Amino acid sequence: MMLEPFSPYRASEFQVKFSTSEWERQEAHALRRAVFCEEQKIFESDDRDAIDDHAIPIVALSMMGVAADRVVGTVRIHQEEPGLWWGSRLAVHADFRKIGALGATLIRLAVSSANAMGCHTFLANVQVQNGLLFRRLHWDVIEEFEVYGKPHLRMKADLAWYPPCPTPETGLVALARKAA
Repeated sequence: MMLEPFSPYRASEFQVKFSTSEWERQEAHALRRAVFCEEQKIFESDDRDAIDDHAIPIVALSMMGVAADRVVGTVRIHQEEPGLWWGSRLAVHADFRKIGALGATLIRLAVSSANAMGCHTFLANVQVQNGLLFRRLHWDVIEEFEVYGKPHLRMKADLAWYPPCPTPETGLVALARKAA
């Protein structure tokens, strides 16, 4: 009798929400370190900065039924001055980057939740290779510049495309598309 090998479990549903527990915050920081320090080598040993002291972390959780399995994506938002919000440190785990809905849903919740909190302008400094994703999500390029030795785009979200999300603690659901 020959048994066929089976594929490992792959989550098909992800909850994107404000980080509400310590393990979510710890895994979000670990993911940022993996992406920005180890993979991209933008920072030497840690990417944390003063913004983390007041930023709101958002996480994408892979779901196993109704239970969260792990943090597979993150972004942070902060209000620089009344009505002016920034998004930064968008990171998706390498194993989950082909699930296009993750980055887009993280961005959507970031802007929509800020919109619910009185945002009139939402900005982000985006690595050039991610510019197309942001343009598809109704962001405009304001300027091009270099930061940490890498080309970036300062981009502004079109808030008309981001209705206020009054429940960011429960957030949004992202679904993985089935392979054809």
